[in-house]
Formats: sequence, structure tokens, C-alpha cells
Amino acid sequence: MSHEPVFAELARYGVVPVIAIESVEAALPLADALLEGGLPVAEITFRTAAAAEVIALLARHRPGLLVGAGTVLSEENVKAAKAAGARFAVAPGLNPAVVQCAAEAGLPFAPGVCTASEIEQALGLGCRIVKFFPAELSGGVEMVKAMAGPYSHTGIRFMPTGGVNTGNLETYLAVKAVAVVGGTWIAKPEDLAGGRWQTIRDRCQEAVKIVQRVRGTTS
Repeated sequence: MSHEPVFAELARYGVVPVIAIESVEAALPLADALLEGGLPVAEITFRTAAAAEVIALLARHRPGLLVGAGTVLSEENVKAAKAAGARFAVAPGLNPAVVQCAAEAGLPFAPGVCTASEIEQALGLGCRIVKFFPAELSGGVEMVKAMAGPYSHTGIRFMPTGGVNTGNLETYLAVKAVAVVGGTWIAKPEDLAGGRWQTIRDRCQEAVKIVQRVRGTTS
């Protein structure tokens, strides 16, 4: 899939906050916390009914935020994400029909993989960024290294998600095949419900410092 610019942008940030948001009212304060924390990107998951409306609101009112859709499981999700203004989409698994729909819609898409066969299927579908999920439960950093080895010449890169946090972020980012990690720890549902925007800002700043330490820069 020849939609590399947005994935290159994600790779520069190093971390994509993965966010399940129940309340549309929390969308703009969340966006501002991410922007002020120096991590202007969000993957809004389709695990909640509010997802499409939140994506549309952020795309319209916070153009400085790179907004994508997560947990994109169906062609309907792809179409809703695209219509709302999502600039990329991510799935926990690999559904060829969904990958094809995203390609036809011009929506940069990263399907989920955790086996060599799924990597080969993703490559066959034209994907060059894949979500490695659930990362920690599937073998973590060492598994990413092992799986990346036979496919390094293809240019495929990984977005490990699931169990990544500030304690292991540095080791993931140090792997050449890792483009970016998905971070569910940045803005948890309880943070959004409790309006803990400073906590989210602090976590963003901490993540940005780790990315800068490992990779030299986020720009």
C-alpha cells in the first residue's frame, strides 16, 4: 500500500496513543492534552459508540492532531473512519476484505499480525506496516526481532501494541524493524472519565523523552 507518508510521520513520533473514548465531550480536552504533551497523534478505537463522532470532531477542530482509527474490524468501520476524517487505520487482526476496502478507500491501513504466515499474507496484500498484537503476550521484543529477521529485506515494519509501557518502551524502539508502538497507557478510560488531563500530558512528555533518547529526535 503506497500510503507511506502518514506512517513515516507516525514513526517520527515513535508512540501512538491508543484511546478508547466513551464521551464526545472529552475529545477536545484529550486532544489538547496530547498536543500540549508534545505527542500530537491519536488512534481512536472503534471499541466505543462515540468513535466516529470523536474522530470527526478532532479532524475538524484540532487539525494539528494526526488522528487515526483503531479496532477497524469491518468494511463498515473502514468507511466510517474514512468519512470521519481518519488519516490512518489499524486492526488487531488481518482480514483481507478489510485491507482491500481500506486500499480502495485510500485509507492507510496497518493490519494486525502475530505469526510469520500473517506477515506473508500482509505483504501479499501490499501492507508494509503491521500491528504486532498482543505484543507482550506474543513474545515481546524478542519475538519482534525473531519475526522481523526473515522479512527485513521486504521493508516491512512493526507497530507493537499490547503491554507496551514506559518500562519497556525503550527496548521496543531500539529494534530497527519497529516503526512505532501503540500506547494504551497514555490515556486510559479512567483518565478520560476523571478529566485527568495533566496526567495524560505528563505521560506524553515522558514518552517523548524516551523516544528522543533512543532515536535522537521526534521531528
